[in-house]
Amino acid sequence: MAIQWIGATLGLPLLPLFLEHRGGTPSVIGFIMAAFFVAGIVTQFFLGHLADKFGRRPVLIAGLVAYGIASATYLLPISAPWFALTRAVQGSAAGAVEVATFSAVAALFPEKERGRAVSRILAAQLLGIAVGPLLGSLASVKDLGWAFLATGVASLLASSQAVRANLGDKAFDPTPLPKLQWNSQIIGAVFAAISSGLAIGVYEACWTLLMHARHASTLQIRLSWTFFAIPWVALSPLGGWLGDHGNRRYIALAGMLSSAFFLSLYPHFASPNTLLIVGPIESIGAALSVPSIQSLLTEGAENRELSRRQGISSTANTAALAGSAAVSGVLFSRAHSLPFTAIALLSASCALSTFWWWRHTKGNLNSPRRERTNA
Repeated sequence: MAIQWIGATLGLPLLPLFLEHRGGTPSVIGFIMAAFFVAGIVTQFFLGHLADKFGRRPVLIAGLVAYGIASATYLLPISAPWFALTRAVQGSAAGAVEVATFSAVAALFPEKERGRAVSRILAAQLLGIAVGPLLGSLASVKDLGWAFLATGVASLLASSQAVRANLGDKAFDPTPLPKLQWNSQIIGAVFAAISSGLAIGVYEACWTLLMHARHASTLQIRLSWTFFAIPWVALSPLGGWLGDHGNRRYIALAGMLSSAFFLSLYPHFASPNTLLIVGPIESIGAALSVPSIQSLLTEGAENRELSRRQGISSTANTAALAGSAAVSGVLFSRAHSLPFTAIALLSASCALSTFWWWRHTKGNLNSPRRERTNA
């Protein structure tokens, strides 16, 4: 995961500028960026079904290989609109990797250790985000295609690791899949995924634009990704420990509300250096809470149900992200603070709803107090 995410973020911070250099207008760039998320929405639950049915390994390997091949197409001398197809393939491939990886972790570790296990995967991803943009700074916007070629190579290298990895299932199980359990616990996880996706969508569409409006250099834009990731990598083990020993419901809610609060703050800072400082503070709350959110999603699930649950959560997250990104671009053109404030309120509302959905969910698996479970 670390290798794949290093590759995935090599050129991503400056992708909108790369597309602009290839003749993309703001509307075309928005369409291309949205293609990644639309593809994820369409395919992620289906990929989860395939992983539960045929095993996680072929889904994971196919996702990594497809991402690698698609990444190499950025070197082709084509105009911006054609890259919508590239982003669509990458979106589906990234969905396959996420669904297979997180469901594998849930299958391999008991529920009382799942928070710490998830935190390792998250730390690997954020390590990629910390390192990738800095390595990508070796390429200019005009030559960013070479950074994406390196992305492809990194993804193919990651697929070689997936061949040998223990993913906690058989290659193929001919018995019928167990019925997916729909209950308030899953619904709460879906609202948590939506809350997170809404916030990320604003960053996808507006973060680079906000930094640029604050006269940030391309190096500062890249560093903003790296600085955000460093505290997360460092504190992710603590977040996993809290998820396994504290009450996951409250930890998750606190993290989501913290994210919404910081989202509303960013447009009110005039200096890019201030944005570089505040971003890492926000990441502390995310690092401490996301393992709890991920653990609540899979709590009580059967092994061959895990990938579909992950597919549902990933689909909700991606759909919220795509919608948020599309709306944010329009709102940003009217007022820089508008998308940050409006989406922060909506994200906080979704977060608060989990207090109701998870009211009967066992939040602390190590607590001696007996809690009611949801029927």
